[in-house]
Amino acid sequence: PAVAAAMRLGAVLNALRPALPLLLGLSLGCSLSLLRASWSHGVAEERCLAPGRPAPPDRGAPPEPLEGGPGPGHEDFRPRIVPYYRDPNKPYKKVLRTRYIQTELGFHERLFVAVLTSKATLNTLAVAVNKTVAHHFSRLLYFTGLRSTKVPHGMVLVAHGDERPIWLMYETMNYIHQHFGSDYDWFYIMQDDTYAQAEQVKALVTHLSINQDVYLGRAEEFIGGDEQARYCHGGFGYLLSRSLLLKLHPHLDSCRNEILSVRPDEWLGRCIIDFLGITCVSQLQGQHYHTYELAKNTEPEKEEEEEFQAALAVHPVSDMTLMYRLHKQFSRIQLDRAYQEIQDLQMQIRNLTALTPAGEAGVTWPVGINAPFLPKSRFEVISWDYFTEQHLFSCPDGSPKCELSGASKADVSEIIVWALEQLNRRYQPLLRFSKRQLLNGYRRFDPTRGMEYTLDLLLEAVTQKGHSHLLAKRVSLVRPLSKVEIIPMPYVTEATRVQLVLPLTVQDLDYVANFLDMFAMNTLDTHDNALLTLLFVYHPYDAQRVGQVDVFAGVKAMVGELEKRYAEVKIPWISVKTEVPSQVKLMDIVSKKHPVDTLFFLATVWTEINMEFLNRCRMNTISNWQVFFPVHFQEFNPALVYRGEQTASSSTDFLRDGHFDRHTFAEACFYNSDYMTARTKLAADILDRDEVLESMEVFDVFLHYSGLHLFRAVEPGLVQKYALRSCNPRLSEELYHRCVLSNLEGLASRSHLAMALFEQEQANST
Repeated sequence: PAVAAAMRLGAVLNALRPALPLLLGLSLGCSLSLLRASWSHGVAEERCLAPGRPAPPDRGAPPEPLEGGPGPGHEDFRPRIVPYYRDPNKPYKKVLRTRYIQTELGFHERLFVAVLTSKATLNTLAVAVNKTVAHHFSRLLYFTGLRSTKVPHGMVLVAHGDERPIWLMYETMNYIHQHFGSDYDWFYIMQDDTYAQAEQVKALVTHLSINQDVYLGRAEEFIGGDEQARYCHGGFGYLLSRSLLLKLHPHLDSCRNEILSVRPDEWLGRCIIDFLGITCVSQLQGQHYHTYELAKNTEPEKEEEEEFQAALAVHPVSDMTLMYRLHKQFSRIQLDRAYQEIQDLQMQIRNLTALTPAGEAGVTWPVGINAPFLPKSRFEVISWDYFTEQHLFSCPDGSPKCELSGASKADVSEIIVWALEQLNRRYQPLLRFSKRQLLNGYRRFDPTRGMEYTLDLLLEAVTQKGHSHLLAKRVSLVRPLSKVEIIPMPYVTEATRVQLVLPLTVQDLDYVANFLDMFAMNTLDTHDNALLTLLFVYHPYDAQRVGQVDVFAGVKAMVGELEKRYAEVKIPWISVKTEVPSQVKLMDIVSKKHPVDTLFFLATVWTEINMEFLNRCRMNTISNWQVFFPVHFQEFNPALVYRGEQTASSSTDFLRDGHFDRHTFAEACFYNSDYMTARTKLAADILDRDEVLESMEVFDVFLHYSGLHLFRAVEPGLVQKYALRSCNPRLSEELYHRCVLSNLEGLASRSHLAMALFEQEQANST
């Protein structure tokens, strides 16, 4: 029995052995917790207090209030939930929140740049500044005393009406504070005879704290003044922080009346010193403001001093040519630095990759660029496009062969030249290559790394002794994707009024009722800021009989019912007589009857208006910048798709049985001012040949006669039911062909058409 008991005990211990560490850990933890709790309780009961010193509160006990401070008896100490209450006697007002969270949180833009110019140098040095650095800054304004008769293109000019230097500086500081003081963290002020390295200035402000009062530039001593006080020389530019500008603004009037000076930069420096006690510095928070003073007859291309290459600002620049030469030289310096940095990074990558498990085999080509995309199935394979020096064998319009021209031709030429440069750099002086012919060219766009090229080149190789021979060599190149940049766009809101324009013909009468019902439900009932104008297009025959039989009488009656239902709404209509309802001619009539700042939405009778799309129309259309041509979703013919079955109506089937119609450009969002500008250029081009307008749409007007961005994108908010459009044979061949293609592709998908043909063949065979 003893042996049996020992065996059973051993079996139990063997079974519990894996759980022994867990049991021991739990026991030890519980014991330590009990000991710590009893020790803490003992300390709380027997604490020693210094004479006259209050005892600290127990753990978990509520804090005792200080004298005069809030405590448990003060309601303000604890957070309270304030219930929402709206006065029923006051009308409801829709709360418009900011579009971007950055605006709502009070974030500021980084840098504002002001350039001080004059009437004499506005068309010379100021233009040179605008062409060299303006595109690097998000906001740049030019300030002058007297306005020139003509402001150069692309420049925003503020004229104060007085050429006196001190007055110009005073008014400029007031203007900056009033219009931009609450929007920017830094303010950079420079003259038009200053060349500034824009990227270096932008990098400087990113390394400075915005919590300090900053007056940074080239520090100069006052003539006959305090040796400790310094002002920033205006010729080399200077940087002011937002906090300093806010503190300085109340004293500007006093500075104007009390401080006498000839130079505006000295006047501003004296004002900052006298009223704020802040002097100009050339170094702050470890950042240096490097400058370089140009001597007469300086050759920028020959300047190799370290002081010149590190300069943020160069002064004085005497003429436009010197400004462009400086910009070219500094651009070359920055480019050389970038290439050297790339080589250093590639060397570091090679050294580090050798220590990885993959070893040197893990180094991708080019070094530092992402590896090529690896498809997981045959549907993800990126195809190569074949080209020669004259032709491209993968054309945008689907044709098998087209002439290589435009940007594609420039791209191929640049790649060939670059390939030869790299070959000569690698093999010289032993061999020197020259191109004879491009045998084969292949390219493809890899979204993970950029554009890839493979070239088969027929080269002539010349040795050092002058011997030459022909050889074929294959080279591979990559044009990598560069740094992604956010393009600054003008700020727009969702509060803009949208003017809907609906052209109607006799063929559209069956669909008008549905359009008006959707318009009333989605805009009038929701009080959306949208209006509607109807355009009745009469055929000449119908126009002659309008006194007896008006083909649009039913539509006018429906409009009257809407105006009775919504007393504050008026829906005007315009009657037009024509045989060929050209979209451009119809838009000309509507454009003349509306203000220039009107936002138009050109709709069709099949368009179903909704608030979601109207907001996107407002946001995607920017005056003097961008027009919006949405691609609506066209549902397929239900007779072919469902073949007698019940139509699916659940939300999961949204945008399933249809396609985005790329062949129609009937819907458009644009501002009247932009249309009028493009239309004026079109009129000057075609003179009095109005028949040309019959072959054009509004899209063509903006495409060929405006410099605006044409935003063409799919729009899931525009869903149209299936309808067989009537194509007018009097329109141009291209417009008629696009209309026919839209009808054909809108029937059904290939699988639905194949199933319909199969069922028809089965029915015929039986």
